[in-house]
Amino acid sequence: QVQLVESGGGLVQPGGSLRLSCAASGITISIHTMGWYRQAPGKQRELIAAITSGGSTNYADSVKGRFTVSRDIGKNTMYLQMNSLKGEDTAIYSCAAKRFAYEYWGQGTQVTVSS
Repeated sequence: QVQLVESGGGLVQPGGSLRLSCAASGITISIHTMGWYRQAPGKQRELIAAITSGGSTNYADSVKGRFTVSRDIGKNTMYLQMNSLKGEDTAIYSCAAKRFAYEYWGQGTQVTVSS
């Protein structure tokens, strides 16, 4: 059974930092393309960061330079380091794993940026 479990969300002040984790079981993240998505209230879900099986990363313009995606293959876990957080980063953040026709999703974690 495949599980992706996000953690690390919470309430943070503008300008602050959070690190999200996506712990995987039942799959090996090193052979999947892993991605972080977010969905803000009233908006469509968007892909904000991804890391390929080869370790290449890419980011949405809205988070480039502030967020960093990484992975620990030994822990089978992906991370999202979020710095210089803004109010518009408030959303539910979810991780996903994709390989060929297979796609798996976590349940999401809430990130709220507010003073």
